[in-house]
Amino acid sequence: MSILNDLQELESAGVISKDTSTRIESYYKSKKDPSTNKLFVVFGILGAILVGLGIILIIAHNWDELSRGLKTGTAFLPLLVGQALCSFTLLKKHQNIAWKEGSAVFLFFAVGASTALISQIYNIPGDLSSYLLTWMILILPLVYVMRSSMVSLLYIIGTTYFASETGYWDYPIGIPYVFWPMIAAIVPHYYLLLKKSPNSNFVRFHNWFIALSLTVVLGTFSNQMDELMFLAYTSLFGLFHLFGTSKFLSKGTSKNGYTLLGSMGTVIILLILSFNEFWEHLIKKEMFLSEIIVAPEFIITIILSVLDMVFLYERFKSSSIKRISPFSVAFLVFIPIFIIGTFSSIAVFLINFLVLAIGILTIRDGSNRNHLGILNFGLLIVAALIVCRFFDTDLSFVIRGLLFVLVGVGFFFANYKMIRKRQGNEW
Repeated sequence: MSILNDLQELESAGVISKDTSTRIESYYKSKKDPSTNKLFVVFGILGAILVGLGIILIIAHNWDELSRGLKTGTAFLPLLVGQALCSFTLLKKHQNIAWKEGSAVFLFFAVGASTALISQIYNIPGDLSSYLLTWMILILPLVYVMRSSMVSLLYIIGTTYFASETGYWDYPIGIPYVFWPMIAAIVPHYYLLLKKSPNSNFVRFHNWFIALSLTVVLGTFSNQMDELMFLAYTSLFGLFHLFGTSKFLSKGTSKNGYTLLGSMGTVIILLILSFNEFWEHLIKKEMFLSEIIVAPEFIITIILSVLDMVFLYERFKSSSIKRISPFSVAFLVFIPIFIIGTFSSIAVFLINFLVLAIGILTIRDGSNRNHLGILNFGLLIVAALIVCRFFDTDLSFVIRGLLFVLVGVGFFFANYKMIRKRQGNEW
């Protein structure tokens, strides 16, 4: 390292003492290279996946020539190898992350392969949903025994796939209510990971995977009143933004999967609802209170809204209202707009005004924080709203063209002013 090469020069110049130089040299020599450790972890995981897939291909090629007893033994072989590797890791390599993640990932796929093979050999009835559910339940203890974050991510993917298979592709057979206790079972591992290493790549991946999983699976609860899902998704995205900027993730970065997905999701939902068609359909649709209060969409919306209120209350206690992001309170404004939209078309105007307000407030926030990313995001929100109205109004092409010119000039002027401001601060 370059600092070790400079120690002798610093010591000769009297900048540091010999004792300090020795301690610095000892520290850097004993310090492990984090990039190398990460590389070992990645290669260990990839190696485990490739070995597991290779074994499955070899077995599949010769499968028809094997007897039932030999097939059964072969089906359990990857499972036994995976358990042996995990046992060796726990006894001899428990502090080696590459060994822990690699052996755990191998056992993860071994459990799935063995379960599928046994079901095929003995013709055990079942569908893909039940297979995925069985696989994920069997693999859950592995996350905590091996303390494997990679298996945790694979578990989230598998659980999401199970819920999607049940709620989307098997629709309208059932709603995957079991998804919630399954995803909650991974929360303790996620919490410990947040406390131990909030800036690690595994935490960043968990942030994205959990947020995307909840976003995908929420739609599976739509089977009676689809219109209410807009309320549910707006509340979910508001919850994402509130959680992503809360004290739970304060040790990490504010640019996490929750804040990014929460802000973009909120804007997309509101832009979709800025057209007339949805509100015209909502006014014509007959909805009875007795049906609404028992609908799964309504129940999940209430739960998400209550959680939003709790997080928002905590935020108001610790921050001033000026520091609250518009994405964190958009759901609160959207709820009365949605109720108005059930009997009045003025909701279209209110939604457009809400999107415009969010865009302007985001531009202001980016300007106050001297942040080009936030500034341009706000400008993009305003530009997207203008594009939507380009296809939804009877304005002349001249006026539409002038609007685009004004937005383009706004982009240039805002960014130019921000860059000049930064250069002025540097001087």
